[in-house]
Amino acid sequence: MTHAPHAAPTDGQESRTMHQYDVTVTTGAPPETVWKLLVDAATWPLWSKVDSLDTARSVGLDPDGDDAVGAVRAFRTGRTVTGERLTEKVEGRLLAYEDAFNPSMRDYHARIELTPAADGSGTTIHWYGEYETSWLLGWFMPRYLQKFMQGMAEGLARYAEERSVDPDGHRPS
Repeated sequence: MTHAPHAAPTDGQESRTMHQYDVTVTTGAPPETVWKLLVDAATWPLWSKVDSLDTARSVGLDPDGDDAVGAVRAFRTGRTVTGERLTEKVEGRLLAYEDAFNPSMRDYHARIELTPAADGSGTTIHWYGEYETSWLLGWFMPRYLQKFMQGMAEGLARYAEERSVDPDGHRPS
């Protein structure tokens, strides 16, 4: 969903446009497994579309993989490094973050909500966000980011399922 562009700038800055993405994926993995992957930034390159965690530009990463509110997680994708500051964390259910530094977007904030399946057979991952881009980037960024985030959620779901299978190929009960 794209909102109307903001009013024309008066101070020489280019006009910005607000955009959103919204992705929902279901996995057979339990919420605990999905949660552990979300809060540990070091795992993101294993399951997501990011190439690496840039520890030099990250701040406050937990050495045990349980990043807290306030931590800045810097991820490299190609030549671009983006930073996300954790803003809210509800154990096993919600991880929220905002833009710490991103050359293409402004006022970016996102939420990842985990909901256990009613029958206990897995987890629904709902990942959504809102951000502003320049008018020019608004031509392609919404489609690109929707697809990118779909891939992120699908990668998380798939990797979590793989982690939920024991060595004999059985899922824990």
